[in-house]
Amino acid sequence: MVVYETNFPIGKRYQGKVRDIYLLDGHLLIVATDRVSAFDVVMPNPIPDKGYVLTQISLFWFKEKEDIVPNHLITAEPTEFPSICQKYAHLLEGRSMLVKRTQPLPVECIVRGYITGSGWKEYQKTGKVCGITLPPGLKEAEKLPEPIFTPSTKAKQGHDVNITFEEMVYILKDRKLAEQLREISLAIYKQAEKIALKSGIIIADTKMEFGLDEKGQLILIDELLTPDSSRFWPLDQYKPGGPQVSFDKQYLRDYLESIGWDKKPPAPELPLEVINKTREKYFEALNRLVG
Repeated sequence: MVVYETNFPIGKRYQGKVRDIYLLDGHLLIVATDRVSAFDVVMPNPIPDKGYVLTQISLFWFKEKEDIVPNHLITAEPTEFPSICQKYAHLLEGRSMLVKRTQPLPVECIVRGYITGSGWKEYQKTGKVCGITLPPGLKEAEKLPEPIFTPSTKAKQGHDVNITFEEMVYILKDRKLAEQLREISLAIYKQAEKIALKSGIIIADTKMEFGLDEKGQLILIDELLTPDSSRFWPLDQYKPGGPQVSFDKQYLRDYLESIGWDKKPPAPELPLEVINKTREKYFEALNRLVG
């Protein structure tokens, strides 16, 4: 079943690039659709079952990371959702979560274990990433001596912007909170990297989001260590010095780069081959991690 968009009459709806979010009695119902975005633009074609894959991988990691930081999950079982949702259980099964409502923090917490993507471009120009000086002579996709914390803004529209830690402190107006976010983010990444390697996956980098609950407690929100929020590379094909084969939507990004799209809406229609290949890569990540 392909779910490109939902519009259930169950509460106020907010729509992100991939998720439809409903406000229900102080909680949120998050539905991961099969929409896919690249370069911050939503594609006109869905990737079948993508929402299912993202939800199942997030659930796997939420359980793994409970010892580091609490998360927003209440339940992922539609039968345990409010009664108003039961009519739509067949659409919600496997791709939705009832979660605590929090005050989202206005930054994204990015951890990089390898030099790639926007970090690689910045390093080539300045020798730094988000103000962090890195060793000279690194190759593209090379493993860093230690994972680095490189936050970014959280843009409502357009592209997020990489920032320094001090800029993050200024945005949050709370140095202690910023330091806590850095410490937790690095701990999550380092633990996840070891787990993923056992499944033959390199987590090159990942993006996390946090919020504060009604008591001011820091809570992990949104998704966690999925192919949408991370770069997953197959360990047995890893070779530093250039772009890597991946289990994430890099395949889609590469296709869009190859056709010369200007990365502005509207996005081009995707060929069936690109849709199917992207779907395969999402499922391979799920199968390797979760089984």
